[in-house]
Amino acid sequence: MLAVHNLTMEFPGVKALDGVNLSFQAGKVNALLGENGAGKSTLLKILSGVNQGYQGEIRMQDQVIAFADTKASQEAGIAIIHQELNLFPNLSISENLFLGKEITNSWGLLDQAAMDRMCVELLAQVGVDASPATLVGDLKLSEQQLVEIAKALHSQASVILMDEPTSALSDQEIDRLHALIRRWQADGKTIVYISHKMEELFRITEYYHVLRDGKSIASGEMKDTSEAELIAFMVGRNVIIEPKTQSFARETLALEVKHLTLAASDSKPRLQNIQFKAYQGEMLGLYGLMGAGRTELLETLFGMHASKASMDIQIHGKSCSIQCPSDAIKHQMAFVTEDRKKDGLVMEQALAFNISLPSLGIWDGLQPANEANLAEKYRQDLRIKSASIEQLCGKLSGGNQQKVILAKWLATKPTILLLDEPTRGIDIQAKDEIYQLMKQIAAEGTCILFASSEIPEIVALADRVLVMSQGQIQAELSGSSLNSTHLLKEALPTL
Repeated sequence: MLAVHNLTMEFPGVKALDGVNLSFQAGKVNALLGENGAGKSTLLKILSGVNQGYQGEIRMQDQVIAFADTKASQEAGIAIIHQELNLFPNLSISENLFLGKEITNSWGLLDQAAMDRMCVELLAQVGVDASPATLVGDLKLSEQQLVEIAKALHSQASVILMDEPTSALSDQEIDRLHALIRRWQADGKTIVYISHKMEELFRITEYYHVLRDGKSIASGEMKDTSEAELIAFMVGRNVIIEPKTQSFARETLALEVKHLTLAASDSKPRLQNIQFKAYQGEMLGLYGLMGAGRTELLETLFGMHASKASMDIQIHGKSCSIQCPSDAIKHQMAFVTEDRKKDGLVMEQALAFNISLPSLGIWDGLQPANEANLAEKYRQDLRIKSASIEQLCGKLSGGNQQKVILAKWLATKPTILLLDEPTRGIDIQAKDEIYQLMKQIAAEGTCILFASSEIPEIVALADRVLVMSQGQIQAELSGSSLNSTHLLKEALPTL
């Protein structure tokens, strides 16, 4: 259905693709694997008409094709679900779904009623319960991801490129998406699927294609390979993610929260009577299905919803008031947000700017030389792959962007570190590096409170887990009870 031959793409100082040869079969789900920076997203951008100026050729049904822009790719029958969502936050869901594909009546005017009806049907298929008139910017990240998937569903494309489509989705939403993919398969559509979740790849894909450093490394059928072999293809060596072995001493209290409540627009609180303790050196996990309130809890602790929230909070035994993020930072708290692009980084600014940004208020400004030294220190310590500290963050891979966010907060010397989906959308080796960093930070005495939708990640890293459901803490799990069965059982909403 779709193939590339000797595809090469160069950017200043970087050869993103180097003679890549791949073939994707019609009616099959093809896994495209590789570390961040291996060339996967560049390949998808070429196939979707975003990038031009490459060498080599693209063949679709054995015909050589080239795309001058994204519209040409769409007209050829290719749709893409971007990892970094390609939505307009100031437009409604309906306007986003029908942008460039508007339905008009016999008078040539927009038929908004018809678009809204079709929008409701598409949203129902992907599991979004929202009005077509809802602004996309008012949706949670997971809901925006599902709207992006609904756009592909509406496109009627014959080839669907999926770049980390489940990175922000719950297990239930992933199951729904996989059911849609099976339906697309039955209709003969070709799926190219990028994901760093190995269990998911073995469940949904039939063929694999591995890129490393911009080159084609291996291809084959998923049934003939193993997770260890695929990881070795991707990184050139075996990577084993070890669980946390060193337990913390529950002696020194770092954080105590009582009576935390967050109001919602309706009569029901978004969070209700949250109470917990966290200790120095502890990795305290937060788990729950979509809408459980994990992100809202972390944001409230960091002072992002002060006008709608109330809580009694003690940090290192002292009562304090957190009315805004700057208050939280003054109390040595740091927050790595879920959405790197929107909330975590200034993408059009350099590493040095981003890493030093939160420290400016603490140190009353930084001299340029000190800013450069700070940025270079964390670039080296966290092994951030970049040309220099002056490279724009928007030009980095997802894993390296995540390291920059960690670096900017570690530079503030926090004693409490809040992490929301700390490894969302990054490759297995970058995950391992971040896991090792989390373990090191905890071993040095920092209290880490992290939310994750990946059960293996929670089980491997957390000393304890607070399971959330419907805005409340449903259970606390540790020791032998901390396993996938108990996590899912406690996370399911009660009737």
